Amino acid sequence: MNDVRIKPLSTSHRAYEELRDLIFRGELAAGSDHLETELAERLGMSRTPVREAALMLEAQGLLEVRPRKGVRILPISPDDMREIYEVLTELESLAAERAAAAGYDDPDLKALSVAMDDMDVALASKDLEAWARADDAFHTELVRLGGNSRVCSIVTMMADQVRRARLVTLHLRPLPTKSNEDHRAVLEAIRNHDPALARKLHRAHRADAMAMLLDLIERSRLRHL
Repeated sequence: MNDVRIKPLSTSHRAYEELRDLIFRGELAAGSDHLETELAERLGMSRTPVREAALMLEAQGLLEVRPRKGVRILPISPDDMREIYEVLTELESLAAERAAAAGYDDPDLKALSVAMDDMDVALASKDLEAWARADDAFHTELVRLGGNSRVCSIVTMMADQVRRARLVTLHLRPLPTKSNEDHRAVLEAIRNHDPALARKLHRAHRADAMAMLLDLIERSRLRHL
């Protein structure tokens, strides 16, 4: 019997996870400045892994590393989110089209279907946090089913910025009834092997989601938080 051991996270990766979590929870507020020494003390580790973690988070657009000045937590920018959603709309719509053309049967679509059911359950109980997790699972699985590794990589790179903006605006939006209807229609188009319809439906869904998110950010002045 093989001795399977779980490899512990490196210190840099642990710093990345903890800093990311602090940003998402708002404990490192958008627009705030922090020295590496301050963050290292807060996390109980040396400056080197904190610096490495900060560079990873900078690549994801969550903070800015400033030489000799530490880091600045970036605010949620409407312009940034518009650009990100424009890219996501094109790439995810392509993924939906490719998934519908791939000839998947029901077992292949199980994870997508489960995510859809979880979204319906969460909506029925008005559990927006659970809905957001299921929505994220749906989009992640949709991109995977598209079968293009480069699309997966690009979408993954932007995922944290989207999650952060959505979490901040989650309780400002109406119940996502229309969003669930959109997702169900995309799933059915994929199940029915209709590439053109799957692309059209998902593109419209993402365009609506972008318009709502940008409106919430603008109205609530979240870019100044």
